[in-house]
Amino acid sequence: MDFTFNDEQQQLANALRRYLDKEYGFDARRAIIESDAGVSSAHWAGFAELGLTALPVPEAQGGFSGNAIDMLVVMQELGRALAVEPYWATVVGVEALRLAGGGGEDDNTLLESVAQGVLKLAVAFHEPDARYDLFAVNTKVTHQGGQYKLDGTKSVVQHGAQADYWIVPALVNTGEIALFIVARDAAGVDITDYRTIDGQRAATLKFTQTPARALKGVHAGAATLERIADYATVLLCAEALGALDALNAATVEYTKTRQQFGVPIARFQALQHRMVEMMMHTEQARSLTYLAAVRYAANADDDERRRAVSAAKARIGQAARFVGQQAIQLHGGMGMTNEVMAAHLFKRLSIIETTLGDVDHHLARFAALPGFAAVD
Repeated sequence: MDFTFNDEQQQLANALRRYLDKEYGFDARRAIIESDAGVSSAHWAGFAELGLTALPVPEAQGGFSGNAIDMLVVMQELGRALAVEPYWATVVGVEALRLAGGGGEDDNTLLESVAQGVLKLAVAFHEPDARYDLFAVNTKVTHQGGQYKLDGTKSVVQHGAQADYWIVPALVNTGEIALFIVARDAAGVDITDYRTIDGQRAATLKFTQTPARALKGVHAGAATLERIADYATVLLCAEALGALDALNAATVEYTKTRQQFGVPIARFQALQHRMVEMMMHTEQARSLTYLAAVRYAANADDDERRRAVSAAKARIGQAARFVGQQAIQLHGGMGMTNEVMAAHLFKRLSIIETTLGDVDHHLARFAALPGFAAVD
């Protein structure tokens, strides 16, 4: 299978890399993380100017109808630069509206605003104590006076406090899962914003009789929630690839400058072998991630999509741990400090590894799919 990017995708990747290299360096990123907001409105405007916010939005709503492969190109570059802006959360929200929305005026208005860069979204996947079970939903919705009201709590909502609207899975009176839109300024919402160890932002959202709007699409239930999560997982894998590439490059560069016994440690054959292994882990993870993006973009059947996504996420998790640990060891004591990029890259990879399912979760999901035969 040919995984070569087309000219437009490569041009977009090059343009984004030039922007990030110039405007989103190590010191600039640290300043954003340490700010009260934790994100940068100036860089969000820069993303919009580059067309990133419009990329996943359908053409009918002012976007470019970018598919999972297009988004993979972008996420790799953002991962390489360790961008902390709420891009992943927003584009996953766009996919949720695309899949579960009914195409009405309200949904279209939201998508148009996202394309213009004036509105951010987030999907509230997680609930306390649910671990990685998407369907362990305790948030409930009631229908009162022609209006839906939500009660419940969502935890670790990535960039939840920075979003203008949330897509929230909740239980209806039949016990089934449905998807709802909630505005940030709606009544009965309590937001607890905090910084995670990788410099990103997350929030706990507590809803108490909070007004919500039901997504009216034909596909707006549990199966679609799983599909949205798979899309989000593919993009996380792509981001991880960018971080792995950056970590490999930083490690090679550092070993050329650090000396032992009067020579750079990059000259030691044993360490060269370790760095080759780091590259091999990354390339294996890349192949599976590209395959998952292709499967998703091609609208493969559900089991084929699940198989490709879980294989990619499991391999990304393994690569993140191996490459990260080796990079820290090869950096020596410096690798444990916040003064070098390697430490920040490893932290981000560690969070990605445990977001939307860790290695064990996705291996179990893969093994549970039809056609898998255990070998004695």
